[in-house]
Amino acid sequence: MNYNVSPSKELFFDRTIPSMTAGNLEASFSILPVESPERAQPNDSSATAKALYKQVLQNELLGTANHIEEQFFSKPSPQYSKNGSTMTATGTEAPPSPTRLFSYKTKKTQLNDSPFSLSPISLHSQQLLSSPKKPQRKIPKVPFKVLEAPQIQDDFYLNLVDWSSQNLLAVGLGQSVYLWNASTSQVTRLCDVNADLVTSLSWMARGSHLAVGVSDGSVALWDVNKQKKIRTFMGHKARVGTMAWGQTQQWALTTGSRDRTILQRDVRSDMQYVSKLTSHKQEVCGLKWGYNPSYYLASGGNDNKLNIWDLRQIKEESSQPLYSYSSHKAAVKGLAWSPHQRGLLASGGGTADQCIRFWNTVTGQELNCIDTGSQVCCLAWSKNVNEIVSTHGYSQNQITVWSYPSLSQIATLTGHSMRVLYLAVSPDGQTVVTGAGDETLRFWSIFPKAKNASNGKDFASSLSSPFSDIR
Repeated sequence: MNYNVSPSKELFFDRTIPSMTAGNLEASFSILPVESPERAQPNDSSATAKALYKQVLQNELLGTANHIEEQFFSKPSPQYSKNGSTMTATGTEAPPSPTRLFSYKTKKTQLNDSPFSLSPISLHSQQLLSSPKKPQRKIPKVPFKVLEAPQIQDDFYLNLVDWSSQNLLAVGLGQSVYLWNASTSQVTRLCDVNADLVTSLSWMARGSHLAVGVSDGSVALWDVNKQKKIRTFMGHKARVGTMAWGQTQQWALTTGSRDRTILQRDVRSDMQYVSKLTSHKQEVCGLKWGYNPSYYLASGGNDNKLNIWDLRQIKEESSQPLYSYSSHKAAVKGLAWSPHQRGLLASGGGTADQCIRFWNTVTGQELNCIDTGSQVCCLAWSKNVNEIVSTHGYSQNQITVWSYPSLSQIATLTGHSMRVLYLAVSPDGQTVVTGAGDETLRFWSIFPKAKNASNGKDFASSLSSPFSDIR
C-alpha cells in the first residue's frame, strides 16, 4: 500500500506571547487589588509604608499616575487629582487609563521626565516619595491616671461607668453610686440602693440628671446638682442592665432589662412608661440612640440579635423592629453610632463572635466586618475624628483604636488584668476612661482635640431643662 504523505505546512501566528522568565511575578502580584482582611494590620506605620510601596510599584510597572492618599500625605501632587486621574492643561480632570496586570508595551515618554536624570525611577515616583507625610499621632501606651474602684462588678451585662457633659464621672460600686469631678478630682457619694446592687448608669445629655438602674428592676432618677432623687420608675421584673437617653429628645429615657423587654419612658409624664418593645428572647444588654437620624434606637441582646427600632412607628407595645440582624454569634453589648455619617452603626459581639460589624441603617445593609481576636465589650465613636475605640475581654483585655473606614489599628493599649467591661468618653472627646473587674479605672489620652471645639460646659448650658415642662 502506498501512502502519500503531504508536506508539512509552515504555521504562522498573529500574536506573540512574551516570556515570563524575565518578569518579576512577585512584584506584579503585589499591585493586585487586595480585599479587606478580617483582621486589621497591627502596625499603622507599616500599613502606610506598604501603601506607599504599592503606589510606587503601580506607577513604575503600569505607567499609571500616582495615587496619593490624603490619609498618608499632607497634600497631593499638583499634577494629579485626589482620585489618581491626571489633569489636563485646561485644569479639567481626565479619566484614569485602564490598567492591566501583564501589559507589555513600549513606555510612553513623559514630557516632564528628564533624559539626564540619574534616578532609576520616574519623576512621578520621585514626587511621591518626596511628598510631605502626615505626622503619625502618638497615643501614650500608659494611662495618665489610675483610680481605685473597689467592688466594681465583673459582669459583662452591666454598664457601671458614664461621663456627663458637666465633666462628672459616675461609677457604680456595689450598692453605691459615686461621682468624680474631673476638674477638681473631688469624690462625692451620691446614693445607696440599700440591699440591692447598682446595675447601670446613664447621664442625660444636659448632664444634670442621672438615671440609676437597680438589680430589683427599678430605675431612680437623681438631680445631681441638688443631690435629690426626683422619682423612681418601675415596670421591669428583673435587673436593669442598660439605659440610654435620647440625643435630641432629652426627656426620652430607654431602659433594657434581663426580663427581655425594653421600656420607653417620658420623664415629664406621670406614666411609668409609654411603650414596650418585646423582640429580644434573652437579656437586653446594649442600648444606643442614634445621632442622625435621632429617632433610631439600636438594641443588642444576649440572644445574639441586633435590632434597629424606628421610634416614630412605635405604639404602646411592639415586637417588630425596623431591622433585625443575626450575624453575630454571641451577645451584642457594644454599640456605637457614628457622629460623622448618617445612619452608620457599629456593633460588637461577645466571646464566641469577637467581631465588630458596621451597618448602614438607612438601607439596612451590612457594610463591613472585622475580627478582633477577642471578646468585644464596649464601643465608642470619637466625635473629634473618624475613629472608633473598642474594649475587649478574653483573652487579651486590651483597648484598641481603629481608623474608619480603613479599619486599620492605630493603637493597642494594655494595662487591665481583667476584661475591660466599662468605657466612657470625656465631654471634650479627648480622654477615654475604662473600667474592669481588676477594680481600677484607667484614664487614657487617645483622641486629638476637635477643630473649633466648644467647651463642654457651654454645650450643657445650651440645653434647656426638660423638667421645666413636667406635667
